Amino acid sequence: MYGFIVNKTSGNGKALRAWEKIEKIIQEKNVSFCVRFTQKPKHATSLVQELIQKEKVTVIIAVGGDGTIHEVVNGLAGTTTPLGIIPAGSGNDFSRGLGIPLKCDEALERILKGKPKIMDVGYVNYQYFCTVAGIGFDGEVAQTTNGSFHKKFFNFFRIGHISYVISAIMVLFRYKPQEISCMVDNKLYKLSNVWLIAVANLPYYGGGLVICPKAESNDGLFEICIVQGMTKWEFIRIIPRVFKGKHTSSPSITIIKGKELEIYAPAPLLVHGDGEVIGKTPARIKIDPAALYVI
Repeated sequence: MYGFIVNKTSGNGKALRAWEKIEKIIQEKNVSFCVRFTQKPKHATSLVQELIQKEKVTVIIAVGGDGTIHEVVNGLAGTTTPLGIIPAGSGNDFSRGLGIPLKCDEALERILKGKPKIMDVGYVNYQYFCTVAGIGFDGEVAQTTNGSFHKKFFNFFRIGHISYVISAIMVLFRYKPQEISCMVDNKLYKLSNVWLIAVANLPYYGGGLVICPKAESNDGLFEICIVQGMTKWEFIRIIPRVFKGKHTSSPSITIIKGKELEIYAPAPLLVHGDGEVIGKTPARIKIDPAALYVI
């Protein structure tokens, strides 16, 4: 049996519209299923266990955006029950990173006919993440975006990725680069004037920004992007290049690989995972290899 978890508010109602279409298709195909609708933050995490234990589902399918997937994965990681995705959010970076079709009927067809593949997930401050964890400027942008009116506005016109750029510009005027100590696989980096550290399991975040172009979800490693030593004007100029992953040649950007990080700053910095604010520094981030099945 397939178990669907639907966040009706994802993408300004896009997930609900996707579900209505999907429901008709699976009924026509006589597919055995049950469905649950999220009612509050983190509800999807508890719904995973309900569906597995009470309904005995064999596949969990998230209908929503990266935030919904984030919650589902935090209930699913470490089990053998595979995850299916019907992308219906503003960013859909998880789906982009794994090549999942962005059209709901095509995504469903992939789930019904596909075979599970295993992938790594990240773990930061007691929460899993699938795509990218960001520290510093990124954390501030995630918090600003998720609480903003402009996210809903741009979602309505199906250009949700623009909300990240707007939030980044807003945060830019108040954010000050930080002094950060970063331990990567027991190697210490003393970093000055740091804008952000992005720890990537998949290349995309922010609705299509290719922050770590060579990140792979099945190699047991993070790709880590450190941005430091830029003026605000230089930072603004480089943002458009991130949409094509062309920023990594900048002398102000360092790309390294690693399995485990510890990040410290004189004052606590916000940390996001999959675009959801999940804590502050100090942060310990590690890879959990082969922890999630995705269909």
